[in-house]
Amino acid sequence: MTTTLINNAICVFPDHLDQLDVLLRNGKIEIDPADTSSADEVVDATGLHLIPGIIDDQVHFRDPGLTHKEDLHTGSRACAAGGITTFLEMPNTNPTTTTVQALHDKLDLAAGKSIVNYGFYIGATTDNIEELKKAERTPGIKIFIGSSTGNLLVDDQEALKQIFAETTLPICAHCEDEATVRANAVKLAGGKSFADHSLIRNHEAAIISTRRAMDLAIKYNHRFHVLHVSTAEECDMLYSYYASLESMNDCIITAEACPHHLYFSIDDYERLGSLIQMNPSVKTKKDIKRLWRALNEWTITVIATDHAPHTLEEKKQPYPKSPSGLPAVENSLALMLDAVNRNMIRLENIINAMTINPARVWNIANKGALWEGYDADVVLVDLNLKKTILNEYQLTKSGWSPWHGTELTGWPVKTWCNGEVVFDGKTVNTEHRGREVTFNR
Repeated sequence: MTTTLINNAICVFPDHLDQLDVLLRNGKIEIDPADTSSADEVVDATGLHLIPGIIDDQVHFRDPGLTHKEDLHTGSRACAAGGITTFLEMPNTNPTTTTVQALHDKLDLAAGKSIVNYGFYIGATTDNIEELKKAERTPGIKIFIGSSTGNLLVDDQEALKQIFAETTLPICAHCEDEATVRANAVKLAGGKSFADHSLIRNHEAAIISTRRAMDLAIKYNHRFHVLHVSTAEECDMLYSYYASLESMNDCIITAEACPHHLYFSIDDYERLGSLIQMNPSVKTKKDIKRLWRALNEWTITVIATDHAPHTLEEKKQPYPKSPSGLPAVENSLALMLDAVNRNMIRLENIINAMTINPARVWNIANKGALWEGYDADVVLVDLNLKKTILNEYQLTKSGWSPWHGTELTGWPVKTWCNGEVVFDGKTVNTEHRGREVTFNR
């Protein structure tokens, strides 16, 4: 195993910055090592920031079943280039991950294919409560309260109550009220334009479903994470919940935002069409402003991508045949660093939201911070580096980005996973294999 000494880095800790040397030895972090420490490689990080490896807690890598869009190898390759050293993947693959056996099969698949570290949610259905109770090697339970098909759609109130009441794993959910979505679709005759997507999957659909899930979490005192918040009203609901707590130690509900909801609005449909067609849909500029405020005030504590690639050929179909979803893992960190450079948010807020906070939400062991003895998943970033996102250089198998042509300031320049270099600024070490993450229960 390679031993690496990183000299003079500006280290980003949860509550401060400090210029220090960091040693990566035996796959672990050593802070400010003795001057006599030897290393196989010495990296001069003067002027660069060292951050914990990014943890993306919401990706769709399409493996197995739809690997023409993405697979665990190509998705993790894009992660390495983007500074993501750990991903948690969703259960709506083919077959779905709704049994313990399917979960273990996917873990075995990742062991042979993934360049970075990995974990997989188990998906809830209306009738797999016993499987949810047995699952252990997973961050938690994913519920699709709307926006899914087949047995992964759980919008029946009694089934939802049972999941919240009888399981113990943390729960996360896609919150869009299915009845509202279907009624809106009928009113619009299914929709004819990409802009109709945000009218069908409107504010009301998100608000009703998120309130419903939060009420169940509070009633049954169950840890709950709201995925991809997209509306100002949801931010207000979360703010009111936190304000009602006597102590943040009593908090059982957390939430996250995604880059596409932070950057794109309904005004961008004319320019980008299906490339920004997502579930939940993009909303208004007012919602974008409120999401950024929520990040700054810690109402939203996690940033994740909801990386959900499709081929350009699939995306170019007319609405409503065009599928929802976009790729983002290799650009999410740079998008957030660019926001730091534009004084939209503090560096520590962004790094915490992409590292230590997802580690805390999902109880991930030994990851998410530059702490002594933690796993050596780290990233060097150059806050002054300017690069333009271009489709032809995307490493995701889908080969495109809705941010094509966008120049960003601030990029990852070197990524280590378990102490080994997986991205050197130009190429990805495709021979490296990540590890299954473990959870402190």
